[in-house]
Amino acid sequence: MVPLLLCSVVALAICIERLWTLRPSRIAPTHLLSEVWDAVSQHRLDNARLQQIRKSSPLGAIMAAGLLNARHGRDIMKESIEESASQVIHELERYLSTLGSIAAISPLLGLLGTVLGMIKVFTEISHAGTGNTALLAGGISEALLTTVTGLVIAIPAVFLHRMLQRRVDTLVVDMEGQAIKLVEMLHGDREHEQATELAKV
Repeated sequence: MVPLLLCSVVALAICIERLWTLRPSRIAPTHLLSEVWDAVSQHRLDNARLQQIRKSSPLGAIMAAGLLNARHGRDIMKESIEESASQVIHELERYLSTLGSIAAISPLLGLLGTVLGMIKVFTEISHAGTGNTALLAGGISEALLTTVTGLVIAIPAVFLHRMLQRRVDTLVVDMEGQAIKLVEMLHGDREHEQATELAKV
């Protein structure tokens, strides 16, 4: 039961932290693209502004990496965006593997507890016989309690792991779309017309 209780505490902490961290408004603000383009078009994109964009959000870090290399051409800009995005994705997925592991091992820990409990029950039977049925029933129910506890931990952990992974995937798609728009603004074939339209999105 002690390992199961530790798993439940860790899983709860991870879920609370990730639900708070993976808020769309914090990861990929919808207004950031238009703000970046306003700074570019008005020639106000200096180092201080770039640092502000980088620290504002994970999407800002991706865009700042692209803007720093925008003068080197479309391909270099895309490569720098991809490199920054891989680091951002790694941060977004932090602790999710731990949560998935807890969801997987909790039923196994519960089953292990039940097996050990049943071994204890049968050891008591071998010593005292089957005369005291109340004692045997209590021992069996105590053994099965660990399996129930493992399942109670694992079921919501699996659900929340899938939900959080889906949220990360959605955020990544959103950030990728906005980064592509930024590239098209700066290096598109009709960059001035596209930029005006995209900045309004």
